[in-house]
Amino acid sequence: MGIITIVGLGPGDPRHLTREAWATLEAANEVWLRTCHHPTVAGLPSHLALHSFDALYEGAQDFGQVYERIVGQVLRLAERPAGVVYAVPGHPLVGEATVKTILSRAEEAGLALRVVEGLSFVEPTLTALRVDMLAGLQVYDALELADRHHPPLNPDLPALVGQLYSRALAADVKLTLMNQYPDDYQVVLVHAAGTPEQRLVHVPLYELDRRDDAGHLTSLYVPPLAGVNSFEGLQDTVAHLRAPDGCPWDREQTHESLRVHLLEEVYEVLAAIDVGDAVELAEELGDLLLQILLHAQIATEEGEFKMAQVIAGIDAKLKHRHPHVWGARPVQGTQEVLQRWEALKREEKGEERSVLDGVPAALPALQQADTYSRRAARVGFDWAAASGVADKVREEMAEVEAASNPQEQAAELGDLLFAAVNWARWLGVDAETALRKANARFAQRFRGVERLARERRLDMAALPMDELEALWQEVKSYDENPTP
Repeated sequence: MGIITIVGLGPGDPRHLTREAWATLEAANEVWLRTCHHPTVAGLPSHLALHSFDALYEGAQDFGQVYERIVGQVLRLAERPAGVVYAVPGHPLVGEATVKTILSRAEEAGLALRVVEGLSFVEPTLTALRVDMLAGLQVYDALELADRHHPPLNPDLPALVGQLYSRALAADVKLTLMNQYPDDYQVVLVHAAGTPEQRLVHVPLYELDRRDDAGHLTSLYVPPLAGVNSFEGLQDTVAHLRAPDGCPWDREQTHESLRVHLLEEVYEVLAAIDVGDAVELAEELGDLLLQILLHAQIATEEGEFKMAQVIAGIDAKLKHRHPHVWGARPVQGTQEVLQRWEALKREEKGEERSVLDGVPAALPALQQADTYSRRAARVGFDWAAASGVADKVREEMAEVEAASNPQEQAAELGDLLFAAVNWARWLGVDAETALRKANARFAQRFRGVERLARERRLDMAALPMDELEALWQEVKSYDENPTP
C-alpha cells in the first residue's frame, strides 16, 4: 500500500510553488488535480500525466456529493504501491474540504499521508490590500457564509471571504452581510491575487452581485466598521467599567442594586415602541443591553456564569423548542407551534410542571393576567369564540354590582379585569399597551380640560360634572378632528 501525498499548488502563479512542492511533483509520474481550472497547472513539470476530478462536478446535486466521491477515489488510488499525489489550489488546509476528510479517513484506515504545504490565497491578498493578518483578520468561506442568515463576523475587525466564484454566490453572500453591514458599505473584490491578472475593485456592498467578473480566484475583503459595533467590543467596554481602573459607580453595582435600573430600561423600551420611534427604540435597546451585560460581567467576576453560557443556553433552548425549524417535525400553523412549545417545556422541566410556572410574580398585573391566559389557552383552556369572552365580561360586571361588601367587590372587580384582559387577547389587542395608551390619552385630554378652564377663568373644583364632561367632549372632539 502506497502513501497519499497532498500538494498545495499555491494561489495561482507557478512562481509561488514551494521548492518542496516542485521537488515532489518532479519526482512523480502523475498527479491527480481536484480541478485543472487553476493557473499554476500550466506551469507544472512537463513530464507529469495530469488527471482531473472536474468531471465529477457535472450533474452533481451539491458539492458535498462531489467531495465525497473525490475522497473515495483518492483513498482507492492510495492502495496502489505507488500511492497517489493529490494536488489542490493554495494551501491544502485553507478552504479545501476534501483534504480535511482525506486526513480523517486516512488515519482511520491506517494509510500513510504527507502534506506538502503551499502558499494560500490569503498571503498575496494581504500584500495586495496592504493588510496585516495579525490585526484580527477573519477568514471565511463564501459558501459557508452564504448559508448563514447572519454573518458570523465581528464587524470591528476586518474579514476576508474566500472562493467567491460566481455571481449567484455573491448575491447570497451580499444578503448575509447586509444583515450586519450598511447596504452602501465599501468592500473590495480581489481578483487573482498574486498573479499578473491581479485586480482590486472597490464597490458598495449592494453592488456585489451586479458584476460578471467573479471567478475561481475571486475573494472579498470587508473592512472593519468604525468604532465599536460588536457584541464582544461592548463586552470589553463593560468589563473596563467594572475593572479597577474603571468607574467607581459601576464597580459598586450588584445584581440586586441593578434590579430597579433593569426594570426602568424595560419600560423605556416599551415607551419607545408605543410611540413608534425607531431611533428612540434603538437607543433604549442599547440601554437595556447594557443592563444585561452588566449582570453577565458581575456573574463572571463572581464565578457564577459567563456570557457564553447565557448565549449557549438560550440558543440550545430555541433550537430544541423549534423542531419544525431545526428538525423534521412539520407544524400546521401558529397554534400548533405554541402547543408544542408548552409540551417541550414540560419535557425539559418535568411532567409535574404547570404551564403557568415561570411567570414572574413581579410582572405588572395586566401583563401577568395576559400571560396566564395565553399559556392556559395553549393547552385548550379557552373559550371557543370571542363572544363567549364578551359574555364572561358582562357576567363579571353583574357580579361586581351584586357584591354586598368591599371585599367581594374587590374580588369581583379583579375577575372583571381578568376577563377584560382575556377579551383583549381574543381581539388581538395587548391589554398592557392598550391601557398605557388610554392613560396617555386621558392625561392629554385632562390637561386640555385644565387649559380650557384656565382660559375661561373657570374653577374646575366648583363645576358640576356635566359641565366638566362638556369641556372633556370639546377637547376630545378637537383631538379627533383638529382644525388646520
